[in-house]
Amino acid sequence: MVGAVADGLQREDVDALRRTRLANERTFLAWWRTALTAFAVSLGVGKLIPDLAHGPRWPYALAGAGYAVLGVVLVLFGLHRERAVQRALGRGEFAELDPRVLVALTGAVAVLGVLTLVLVLVSP
Repeated sequence: MVGAVADGLQREDVDALRRTRLANERTFLAWWRTALTAFAVSLGVGKLIPDLAHGPRWPYALAGAGYAVLGVVLVLFGLHRERAVQRALGRGEFAELDPRVLVALTGAVAVLGVLTLVLVLVSP
């Protein structure tokens, strides 16, 4: 009976690790989805909206470029994060997310949000 319990705990540990690795994979794909959304917004703001708005193109191009840069940062950081978590799991550790990254990403999104708000309010 003791062997069966030990085998059961080991199997549970393996299953937990497998679930954690799959969760990390889903999180990585979420970084991709968010980056792809930023690229789509970039095209919409930078290329499509200026054709509809009859004003200067440069503010829209600037905002579109900002969303594109955000998308690139998200996909690259997502890859970095996925690898860091996998390495930590291999060592049996936790890979804490650097709060500075959260502040930087939040700041970038806030700036783009304010820029977009200004474009919406000022655009003819």
